Amino acid sequence: MTRLPGGGLAKGLAVTLRTMTRRSITRQYPDAQPDLPPRSRGVIALFEENCTVCMLCARECPDWCIYIDSHKETLPAEGGGRARTRNVLDRFAIDFSLCMYCGICIEVCPFDALFWSPEFEYAEYDIAELTHEKDRLREWMWTVPPPPAHDPGAETPKEVAAAERGAGR
Repeated sequence: MTRLPGGGLAKGLAVTLRTMTRRSITRQYPDAQPDLPPRSRGVIALFEENCTVCMLCARECPDWCIYIDSHKETLPAEGGGRARTRNVLDRFAIDFSLCMYCGICIEVCPFDALFWSPEFEYAEYDIAELTHEKDRLREWMWTVPPPPAHDPGAETPKEVAAAERGAGR
């Protein structure tokens, strides 16, 4: 098999000419928003009402980028029982300059307080401003898409069936 001198150069030029004749598929980003996949990972959102300050997310985070502060609050007992204590969330912050977006914190949260939001436009000029407190994390909660619909052929979950029976009384 003999090769012609300059055959590789001719092949390369042919690929270049073929590519130059095609239309560009570049989107002008700020003007045209990208079409994101339905379960894209953008930023972590916090639903503060569900957080019980169990600290599982902070303990399981491999980067230690979640900061949680809380205090105990005593609730008076009704009817002569013992007073109960509960944790109250004071601070919940995530340092997105350290976060590697692995999603472990979302997976380990037993009370569904953390969710993936598709928002991705949260760049800052100063790296210190990438630590977002619970107020900012709460704002992203409203951009979280609803969960996918259940299989129409599946049976009704027992929790939903019990709630419907209770409402029918």
